[in-house]
Amino acid sequence: MIGISACLTGIACRYDGRSNRVSPLDEMVTSGRAVAFCPEVLGGMSTPRDPAEIVGGTAEDVWAGHARVMTVSGEDVTDAFKQGAQQALVQARQAGITVAVLKANSPSCGSQMVYDGTFTGNKVVGSGLTAALFRRNGIEVVDEHTCAALLAAEQKDGMD
Repeated sequence: MIGISACLTGIACRYDGRSNRVSPLDEMVTSGRAVAFCPEVLGGMSTPRDPAEIVGGTAEDVWAGHARVMTVSGEDVTDAFKQGAQQALVQARQAGITVAVLKANSPSCGSQMVYDGTFTGNKVVGSGLTAALFRRNGIEVVDEHTCAALLAAEQKDGMD
């Protein structure tokens, strides 16, 4: 079973109230081959909500208590992000998820890059809290860009 960030399946749960629908991922959920979840919503955050970034370190630093997740308006939302990641892990385990396609750059779901905590659009190498927790628990994490390339290659191979 595959886990997918809910925003990638067309669910309007992003911080700005929009989605980032990727049709093949949505179809995987619709056909029962994948499960969608939004860690930030699972953590009790509303939609829409202020943008948030990891400030003062990495996702691992947040888990260790040495960094925080803050909104652009200065609200500390670390506990909600941690709770959401933990709830997503519970759902992943219950569904038997071994691979998760998570939203790139997100402070929850980013798997390769995240925003740097300055709210200036700059990115740094790193993971979001959910991506880091999933990896620590043996779940492979990719983003929608990597997944799209894999799906396209798979489709091309099927046509040859």
